[in-house]
Amino acid sequence: MEPSKKPLNMLIKKVNQEVTVKLKNHVEYRGKMVDCDSHMNIILDGATEYKGDEPSANFGNIIVRGNNVLYVCISKP
Repeated sequence: MEPSKKPLNMLIKKVNQEVTVKLKNHVEYRGKMVDCDSHMNIILDGATEYKGDEPSANFGNIIVRGNNVLYVCISKP
């Protein structure tokens, strides 16, 4: 796999854009990704928590620990 197509590189290119982060416990967070690191720890700004299709809580900044992440959905350009 070429370096620009690696998942972490793709994620880093989407900093300051809207993403959806789904956790292993099926909770979903949507917000602007401010930063991420090599462990896929993600900082979201203006995050909203979703349980199912309904929003359950609004947060300012949150940190999502990478080992809890099931997948990250990045918005299309």
